[in-house]
Amino acid sequence: MDQRRAEPNRSTGSSPVSLYGEFTVNGNRKVRCTVSLTERDLVVQRPTLTPVGRNKAMLSLKDCVGCRAYREDDNDPAAYLSVYFYPLKRRWMSSGLSRQRSEYCFRLAALQDPRANLEEAEKWARAVRERSARQQYLRDGLFMNMLSRPCRMMLLVNPQSGKGQALTLYNNHIQRMLNEAGIPHTLVITELAEPRPRAGEGETDLSQWDALVIMSGDGLLFEVINGLLERPDWEEAIRIPLGILPGGSGNALAASIHHYAGASPVSSEELLISCGFLLCKGLVSHMDLVSIHVSSSPRLFSFLSLAWGFVADVDIESEKYRHVGAARFTVGTLVRLASLRVYKGKLAYLPAAEEGLGNKVTQQCSNQASSQGPVSLLRRPSRDSPCQNTFHNSCHSNNSFKVRRTEGTPSLSATKALTGPPNTLLLPLDQPLPSDWVVVQEEDFVLVLAMYQSHLAEDLLAAPDATLDDGVIHLFYVRAGISRTSLLKLFLAMEKGAHLATNCQHLVHTKVRALRLEPHSPKGIITVDGEVVEYGPVQAEVHRGLARLITG
Repeated sequence: MDQRRAEPNRSTGSSPVSLYGEFTVNGNRKVRCTVSLTERDLVVQRPTLTPVGRNKAMLSLKDCVGCRAYREDDNDPAAYLSVYFYPLKRRWMSSGLSRQRSEYCFRLAALQDPRANLEEAEKWARAVRERSARQQYLRDGLFMNMLSRPCRMMLLVNPQSGKGQALTLYNNHIQRMLNEAGIPHTLVITELAEPRPRAGEGETDLSQWDALVIMSGDGLLFEVINGLLERPDWEEAIRIPLGILPGGSGNALAASIHHYAGASPVSSEELLISCGFLLCKGLVSHMDLVSIHVSSSPRLFSFLSLAWGFVADVDIESEKYRHVGAARFTVGTLVRLASLRVYKGKLAYLPAAEEGLGNKVTQQCSNQASSQGPVSLLRRPSRDSPCQNTFHNSCHSNNSFKVRRTEGTPSLSATKALTGPPNTLLLPLDQPLPSDWVVVQEEDFVLVLAMYQSHLAEDLLAAPDATLDDGVIHLFYVRAGISRTSLLKLFLAMEKGAHLATNCQHLVHTKVRALRLEPHSPKGIITVDGEVVEYGPVQAEVHRGLARLITG
């Protein structure tokens, strides 16, 4: 029989013990261990003859996503305590660290009364969860908001994104992680279909959700954000915390969130597990959004980037290589380099306050040579809606139903009343620029790229000093005259965020609050968050901290 005792004065390391007990390891009742809970760690020690240190595990509560107490069999009086960790560990056969799952399960059978054993296990589970949550409130000296618990979460999965593996990845990783964290969620499967309907027709009551989470590429989140800001109650709607799980081929925002957490670069499933871990921790940060204006359509809201020229061409032309996942951008880059283009146009911007008028940071260069899409999903479906229960997640994901997703550029009504925050820096596109704007003298470009997050793709650290709510647009442009070799070196350096140190005289980087681009080339592509928008004059203004993002 297990012996348990309280030792409030016992200590492990520098943190005093709040709970202490002796248990057996589930699966081998002959193996006993002592467990101590401090403010920062769960300490597991096996009283064996092995040297001190090898039989002791210090499990940081910062890496804990959840803990639960339960009984397995009515004929067994024992209770069980399972604790779930995702610590950073060395990768197998490669350098760097990635989060890897570890489960610790303990058996409690000190008493004959099954209820007493379960109550003891539940006391431990509550204490572990509470202390784990305390580790998250303070980051970099700032207190963070946290999702309410229990959290009612809508999880949208696009099964066609990336390599078409998003649903499999959900089943293999995310479903289990959310269960371990005790987060109930409603799974929504999106599909491609006809253009989305107009806003304002029977919006969904968002008060039933504490968070909306997207498991797809960046395009699905783009639609959701614009759907929220089209609503008459947009001020309340945009306050709902949003989450992103990488399930597409770009996954730029997911990579940015991972980067902001201070973790080593990872990709593919390792990035998914990292973002799933951060989602389970439930910390909420503010995120900038940028309002985008084109000539004949209402404004859009962007969370990632505005691109014209080389980057936009690669993004769209590489769609044919989507089956290779994130490698599509590498293939597209090589193809576009083979026939490098020059784009004519006029670029102007309002410098950020700390930059000062005309103070551009120029890098000197040495090498010369959803039917029902996600937007309509946020509205109440009619009785004739094709939504149905297509599959059931037995672990907290209830009421799963299938909806369709819009393909291509959103078709917005130009006569719809403008919703969202008002602009304060932009004039109509047909009016002259204010006098405090800077006009770029060059009119021949290889690319123009406006970034508001750190990553342009999983492996492209385009704006290494960007943060979620710095209130600025990181504007990059490359002037004509750069060689193919130099441009390739620039993008290779961007994988580690080193492109600003390549001394490239054709690359210009500056921080701005607003910008205007007027293409003069008759044909071309402009993308917003990877989505094609109307080709022609476009301008943008940043709105600081408008959205809320789950960042862990």
